[in-house]
Amino acid sequence: MTGETRISAVPDARHILRARAQALARLPARASAESSLQLLEFRLARESYALETRHVREVYPLKNLTPLPCTPPFVLGIVNVRGRITPVIDIKKFFDLPDQGLTDLHRIILVRGDGIELGLLADVIVGVRTLPVDSLQASLPTLTGIRADYLKGVTADRLVVLDIDRILADPKIIVHDEVDI
Repeated sequence: MTGETRISAVPDARHILRARAQALARLPARASAESSLQLLEFRLARESYALETRHVREVYPLKNLTPLPCTPPFVLGIVNVRGRITPVIDIKKFFDLPDQGLTDLHRIILVRGDGIELGLLADVIVGVRTLPVDSLQASLPTLTGIRADYLKGVTADRLVVLDIDRILADPKIIVHDEVDI
């Protein structure tokens, strides 16, 4: 009788295993692009910031920075990234955050949007994460002034999500000064 039980149980076990395999083989139900954001998280002056990865071309180490004269204080300089001269913006100075000097640990986040390509200086890159759009809250009352104008929102764990489209559209980013030589 033990043999009969095993033989009769085999089709049920195969059916169960096949159903499990099909369930596991299905692609996970992904949230639509409108309901979640893929973010690159980084630190600026001990605060957590993020921007959408769709704007990020790459993350580059801070090296061979050439300062530019006659530019606003937030324009750190330019870097040569594989033959492309790219301006670098110090977001801390742009947002009036405390400056702690430059180290080899700093990274440049190369971003692109609206025909503009530039680098944003970050203290530390934390990583990439996906965030539901509905988890974003309006700006915190402690974030006043210039930062509030450039936010998509803030998460419950105080991650500030920047609106890179607004930053790149700011007329202060474009420098049109000419120098007489």
